[in-house]
Amino acid sequence: MSIIRMTDLDLRGKRVLIREDLNVPQDDDGSITDATRIEASLPTIQKAMEMGGKVLLMAHLGRPKGERNAKYSLAPVAKRLGELLGTEVPLIEDWYDQVPAEVENLGEGQVALLENVRFHPGDTENDEAFSKQMAALCDVYVNDAFGTAHRAQASTHGVAKHAPVAAAGPLLAKEIDSLTAALENPKRPLVAIVGGAKVSGKLEVLKALTDKVDQLIVGGGIANTFLLAEGRNIGGSLAEPDLVDEAKGVIEACRNKGADVPLPTDVVVAKEFAAEAPVRTCAVEDVQDDEMILDVGPDTAARFAEIVKGAGTILWNGPLGAFELPKCAEGTKTLAHAIADSEGFSAAGGGDTLAAIAMTGITERISYISTGGGAFLEWVEGKKLPAIAILEERAAE
Repeated sequence: MSIIRMTDLDLRGKRVLIREDLNVPQDDDGSITDATRIEASLPTIQKAMEMGGKVLLMAHLGRPKGERNAKYSLAPVAKRLGELLGTEVPLIEDWYDQVPAEVENLGEGQVALLENVRFHPGDTENDEAFSKQMAALCDVYVNDAFGTAHRAQASTHGVAKHAPVAAAGPLLAKEIDSLTAALENPKRPLVAIVGGAKVSGKLEVLKALTDKVDQLIVGGGIANTFLLAEGRNIGGSLAEPDLVDEAKGVIEACRNKGADVPLPTDVVVAKEFAAEAPVRTCAVEDVQDDEMILDVGPDTAARFAEIVKGAGTILWNGPLGAFELPKCAEGTKTLAHAIADSEGFSAAGGGDTLAAIAMTGITERISYISTGGGAFLEWVEGKKLPAIAILEERAAE
């Protein structure tokens, strides 16, 4: 993939507008409860400052629906950025219709943050006029927000059309390089793990993977639907009976190309979804009508672990069970440690996946952790992500 990379440009003395993903969770008092996304953006920001750029950051926070709302102000983000960077990061509030003096007066190596792009309705609408206004703020536009790359919006797509130069930041470039390696030229065997509650939410991903993988492991409620497709009793487990035929199609497509979809043979069950509920481990054949499957059993987890340990490339999206319940987390923990122990290249993405990785303490042992949820899945599906496609177009000019 041919794109311009920020690190290959001469930024000295230039106004550099960087789109970051700073959409962090906050408590009721507006305090940031998880600064992971802010911390992930730091290397790019610091690099642009070191290169002599006049660094202007923009991002969204929450869903203010195109109007100013103090609840969604980026002021707390500016404060935290300043603490982490060791320098003041001013918040520029009035920039939506003009190039403000704060931007004009920004010096080399200095940084400022624009107030929430979503305070203007033109962002989500990919409005042409608003896109041009953003482009007027800079000499170089840099997209470093992979998590928003699957949306064609003014701050991710429109501005890239009109800026003098449009480039990928280091974080976005690393996403592109890692996911390209995992999907377009993977070391074999390629093993994909797709977990989650519903087949319907990941059906297109599952179908796309049938053409790529050597093994497809499914977990969570998705696995229950696949068990139904194989004629197994799943009791009162979460499943989508109306998608049994789709699940059969995925299994058949994998097997026709010599791949496999190994399913659970033993499971952890309970009569209610609650942390204090008693659980038992049994063979799939022994699940009772009033029980629900909440995790894979130890034999299945060990079998999946052996598959993963021998993989050349591992793609992971979603846990094997209800890992948020301590009694139902062992399957996901076993899988996570097997991925960490594998000598293969591993790429993981999705909110629940990142939570599982954090729970097991293996963050440093995963080859690449994607910052995107929806963008990660759409990339796996083989879709063109608008914010990346426009960077390719600009590089080809």
